[in-house]
Amino acid sequence: MTAYFIRRFLLIIPTFIGVTLLVFAITRMVPGGPIERMISEMQLATSDLAVDSVDSIAGNTISDEQIQELREYYGFDKPILVSYYDWMKKVVQLDLGTSSRYDEPVIDIIVEKLPVSIFYGVTTLLLSYLICVPLGIIKAVKHTSYTDNLSSIVIFIGYAIPGYVLGIGLMWAFAVHYEVFPMGGFISDDFDDFSQWEQVVDVLYHAVLPLLSYMVGSLAVMTLMMKNSLLDNLAADYVRTAMAKGLSFRQAVLKHAFRNSFIPLATHIGNGISVVLAGSFLIEKIFNIDGIGLFGYESIVDRDYPSVLGILVISSLLFMVGNILSDICVAIVDPRVQFGKEAQ
Repeated sequence: MTAYFIRRFLLIIPTFIGVTLLVFAITRMVPGGPIERMISEMQLATSDLAVDSVDSIAGNTISDEQIQELREYYGFDKPILVSYYDWMKKVVQLDLGTSSRYDEPVIDIIVEKLPVSIFYGVTTLLLSYLICVPLGIIKAVKHTSYTDNLSSIVIFIGYAIPGYVLGIGLMWAFAVHYEVFPMGGFISDDFDDFSQWEQVVDVLYHAVLPLLSYMVGSLAVMTLMMKNSLLDNLAADYVRTAMAKGLSFRQAVLKHAFRNSFIPLATHIGNGISVVLAGSFLIEKIFNIDGIGLFGYESIVDRDYPSVLGILVISSLLFMVGNILSDICVAIVDPRVQFGKEAQ
């Protein structure tokens, strides 16, 4: 098993290169990059005349020599593979470049915004398991009952609604119409004047609506996965044998069926790592949460390619490591699982 996980970690390198090279090439080929955006902003600042092309903008506001300097600065004067190699050398040194929007190192911006996304990601992950596991058990034990049918309707409706759409609805209902929760943000403007307990309450108060939007998609999947897995195990011979030996139904569920039923959910723990840090672009945009998601959304809109690539580096690594952690979680929950040649 050790050899299997070593191979999995080594496979991260070619996979990471393939993903980043593809996105890097796209950023070099699509129009509207940082140079065009900078030229356009300079044109708007100096003239109200309409223009038909980037060349005419450059002729009015910036010289060819200055354009060439910008191309050299952003690495657009070199072939894609050469530019990618230069960029990758900096990435290895933890240098993700400088944001063209904020004019600050990308790594510093990510570190600054990371705690917000970690809070929402970790909280969402914990609440999802705390809600879905018990709910899945109840639905399995009371299969086809009124409770099971009613909860299925609710979670299927929630699954059909995208998180960002639910966020808009919740904001309109509870922030605009009833004014129960704030419209957005992570903390209040006078947060520093609060006591420590009041600061905790303020953060949780702002987090209610975004957390509901984050969890709505995973609740249905994880709950039904827990229910179906438990139903399969309750019908297995080993559960009937345990009950025949004197165990009550409750004991058979909790001591035998539950652990095996939790295996499918264990595979989601590692995959949730990338969401923990990357956040959700649209949900953070809707609620104006200053985390990695909002930063990524604004970077894409503003063609801030160094920031886009920096977020790609973090998210892709987390996703690949998360897949490996999923395998590790499965191996911990189910000792029967073997990976690699040792399973043969």
